[in-house]
Amino acid sequence: MTDTPVSKVQVIKPGQTYAGKQGFQYGAGASKETVGAEQICMNILPMPAGARAKVHYHDKIETIAYLLEGNCTVFYGDKMQHHIDVQTGDQIFVPADVPHAPCNRSGAPCKWLVVHASGSDQEGIVLLPELDVLLATQTS
Repeated sequence: MTDTPVSKVQVIKPGQTYAGKQGFQYGAGASKETVGAEQICMNILPMPAGARAKVHYHDKIETIAYLLEGNCTVFYGDKMQHHIDVQTGDQIFVPADVPHAPCNRSGAPCKWLVVHASGSDQEGIVLLPELDVLLATQTS
């Protein structure tokens, strides 16, 4: 039997997790790692109250995220000079190569559904530790 598109249809059951470079434990979804996706992936990002991602960008990869529950602030820009508040049901688009970091400044957990224009959300991640220091001073 040869691999055909029909033979590659799969379901990803909840419960699989992985540690992301951005500093969180993700709920594994459809990706290169789980189903062999090549051009798109989708994962769940639960963020405890007070949590902040490491500042990063996705090299040549666009991101769309849907806030399933809670409230979260996303900081972005070359100096983390911009931010946008996101509420349950909102979607956010982050163009490729834009430094960003979601920060849950609320007193309750939040949960994101994150889609990347890549087979794996860990591909193309560039961490920016110098901006982590800068953002820490802005969010403390």
